[in-house]
Amino acid sequence: MAMSVGSAGEDDMMVEMNTTPLIDVMLVLLIMFIITIPVQTHAVKMNMPVNANNAPPPTPPTVVEIDVDFDGTIAWNHELVPTRADLQARLYRTAQLPDQPEVHLRPNKLVTYKYVAMVMAEAQRLGVTKIGIVGNEQFMN
Repeated sequence: MAMSVGSAGEDDMMVEMNTTPLIDVMLVLLIMFIITIPVQTHAVKMNMPVNANNAPPPTPPTVVEIDVDFDGTIAWNHELVPTRADLQARLYRTAQLPDQPEVHLRPNKLVTYKYVAMVMAEAQRLGVTKIGIVGNEQFMN
């Protein structure tokens, strides 16, 4: 009983790769990764106040509205600001308050950016920290 190991020609090589051990190793690695992944908790930890009923309700912040018109004129709470020095003085007084009010900057749709940037730069330089641009929906179209 003789067994033929080779084919007809001894120079023929086997070019197929045996993928069974490779698949076995990949399955073992997949199982190991699944086992080692920690269980995720879907809870959010929050520090809740101890006596929430005794706390006074927060007061709404005071709001200062600054309107910048298309020609660069500035209005403070719908009152015309005549000069840049007057704007600086008002911004400085606002920045020095202990409970700083919110400054809502509302530019006109046709205003040049330099006027809006000037107001924002003056507010930042003088220490106003609560400033925001409102009325952005007019720029959507």
